[in-house]
Amino acid sequence: MNRHYAGPSDRTVEEVAEGASLRRKKRLTNLAIDIFLLITSIFMLLPLVFLVANAFKTPAEMLAWPPTIIPRDPTIANFSAVLGDTPLLRWIGNSLAFAVLSTIAIVATSAIAGYVFGKFRFGTMNVLFALFLATAIVPFEVYMIPLYFQAKSLGILNSVWGLLLGYLVMSFGIFLIRQNVIHTIPDELLEAARIDGAGEFWIFLHIVLPLLRGALGALAVLAFFQAWTAFAWPIIVATTRSSYTIEVGLALFQTGFTVDLGRLSAASATVLIPSILLFVILRRNFVQGVASTGMKE
Repeated sequence: MNRHYAGPSDRTVEEVAEGASLRRKKRLTNLAIDIFLLITSIFMLLPLVFLVANAFKTPAEMLAWPPTIIPRDPTIANFSAVLGDTPLLRWIGNSLAFAVLSTIAIVATSAIAGYVFGKFRFGTMNVLFALFLATAIVPFEVYMIPLYFQAKSLGILNSVWGLLLGYLVMSFGIFLIRQNVIHTIPDELLEAARIDGAGEFWIFLHIVLPLLRGALGALAVLAFFQAWTAFAWPIIVATTRSSYTIEVGLALFQTGFTVDLGRLSAASATVLIPSILLFVILRRNFVQGVASTGMKE
């Protein structure tokens, strides 16, 4: 009986065909993933698109069915009414001041605490770090009322300083910086600086902070949005119309039975501008900082 044995050329053809089949399957898989992500992204962006579109619609078109994405008769009447009838710019200014100062405070406290917890080995450090992390599971509403009485006793109600009282420290920020300090800053580098006569403050400013630029950028974005979107604490501390933040001000467009959708959409679209600008400026640091948090040595 004659038997045929596959020679080198036959094996090569089979390997090439198998490789081409694998590459084709990989391309189809990647294409399916891309299509799925594209469709998901479109559905996630639709509410935002409708929000901006509604800001330029007339009341009649806003209630029309089916809804239109591009306004048929664009108008800026909603923006004019919002800017003319409400202190929207004042509310945005209050929120910006609150968010910027809170971001600076959280970045500073997290950088210092994260560096200390990450590089200084003391017996009680792990216990203190565990206590800081434990505060993350305590709802803000639990200590919100005692914090309000503290702000009242200090005389800082209806001010940015009263708003800041609840947004000076972020437990997640301390954890984020500590993880980056442990995994991205070698002990040998710090010891070399100490041997050369550098003090701890100089090391922190000139060595640690530059190496944490990505993580601090990510933390700055998180801290800014946390303060920018805060509602429960500002509505308690800010009781006068001129001291409202933008989130509290937007709630005024909703009454007990109706919602002024046109003005609310116009105000919300205006509020999106600072948030989008900040994320566009710091998006690279944000992605880099979050991605490096879980790195292993």
